[in-house]
Amino acid sequence: MVDQNATPEQLFKAYQESQAENVRLHAIINLQKEEIRLLNIQKWGPKGDKLSEGQLALLPLEVVVTQAEVEREAALPEAEKQLPRAKQPRPNHPGRAELPSHLERREVVITCRPQDCRCDQCGRERPIIGYEIREELDCVPAQFFINVIKREKRGSHCQPEQGVVVAHAPLQIVPKSKLSNTFVIEMLAAKFQQHLPIYRLCAMLFENHGLDLSRQTLNQAILRAAELLIIVVKTMAVELLAGDYIQADETTLPCQSSEKKGKNHRAYLWEYSSPGGIVIFQFEMGRGRAGPKEFLKGFKGVLQCDGYGAYDDLGEGLIYIACMAHIRRGFVEAAKLAPEDPLPPQLVREFNRLYQIERAARDQNLTAVARRELRQTQSKPLLEALQTRLIAVRQQVTPSSKLAKACDYALGQWTRMERYLEHGRVEIDNNWCEGAMRPIALGRKNWLHLGDQSAGPKVAAIASLVETCRRLDIPLRTYLSDILPKLGDWPLNRVAELTPRAWKAARPQTS
Repeated sequence: MVDQNATPEQLFKAYQESQAENVRLHAIINLQKEEIRLLNIQKWGPKGDKLSEGQLALLPLEVVVTQAEVEREAALPEAEKQLPRAKQPRPNHPGRAELPSHLERREVVITCRPQDCRCDQCGRERPIIGYEIREELDCVPAQFFINVIKREKRGSHCQPEQGVVVAHAPLQIVPKSKLSNTFVIEMLAAKFQQHLPIYRLCAMLFENHGLDLSRQTLNQAILRAAELLIIVVKTMAVELLAGDYIQADETTLPCQSSEKKGKNHRAYLWEYSSPGGIVIFQFEMGRGRAGPKEFLKGFKGVLQCDGYGAYDDLGEGLIYIACMAHIRRGFVEAAKLAPEDPLPPQLVREFNRLYQIERAARDQNLTAVARRELRQTQSKPLLEALQTRLIAVRQQVTPSSKLAKACDYALGQWTRMERYLEHGRVEIDNNWCEGAMRPIALGRKNWLHLGDQSAGPKVAAIASLVETCRRLDIPLRTYLSDILPKLGDWPLNRVAELTPRAWKAARPQTS
């Protein structure tokens, strides 16, 4: 309501205040539209960094699509509006790939019908003149059987009571268990390589093979194996910390806790790894600094991580290097949120030029020294120009926009990020580390949560070995079959012989 007795000055002041309030409310509305759009893209849009607006047709209930987008989509030819189909085969396709030569060949001879075995003119038997041959890949479903373990007993003629000897019992992962070592390892691989939850494994065993195995029995066997592996992973951590370059990241892992009723506690798996080498997962109930500070105690060298504050001030001797992928990601999201704005895609292309230089170094298999020289001559000028441009962009855009936040994060991490130019052995980003997190995310969707806090370190140990074996190209089942049964009686001072890296080095390399 306007005061009828208000002076012109008061009316003008009220008008200014209302205008300012309108500007503030419009800024809030635009920010909320941006957040809604980002959530829709994250849920329904493409998972990669593609900026194609053709994907907008896949965003159901998108309430913030601009009119320009609608008009552009309507103007597309009908063929382009349809959902993408499978790629057409190349005109000069070389044909089917050959089936593996190392697999056993089992001949299946299909005979002619009896009426076709004799000539319909003279009645004589037709001779076999050859075969129409093709190959197909086949399999035998998993077979389960019972091992009847008979340990030989021998007596003595002269000592009938004291002279009995019994054959040595084979080592078992779970002592006195009804599950063999091979079975336990197979179930462990199914849960942590194929990410099948225990209840689903038990259901498959019962449905396909008539095996009524309780979840508790199977779960206890897997956790027993994981408990044995903890000491191996601790030794792997010593190997990792002995180096001078570690990448770090963290992800959530829901965990049931007696302290929370009706919902899971948000626990975390912290990853510490070297590109192409050892991977260590550490289970923590929180996301505080205490976890990484304890793990990295005494480490001196490069720590590559994102901008999360828990990685700061972890001790002396650390050289912090930021992750370019985290910095670039903010501009990719800004480009998706504002498709009419040409600025975010331009900035993304500037980052892509840096990645093209890294790709060239990788394709040429450059040494660390040569890669450093390449970065100094080609990447450094691009980075300097990009920094200048980001500062200018930040001064132009709305402070609350996604683009402004991307600029703030990039410029805040700039000093750490540009250090990769000085270290030829260091990667441009943390993608090796994030790649190891993906199986954790997939498993989390399937088995939902940890049933107890005490299972956390055991799950972390298995995940560490699974990912390390994958990186080192070690067959997981072969490795576990060799080390797991003897771990219970293995001397502590010789555990270093059983780490994946030492295990692989001790075996002859086959060409």
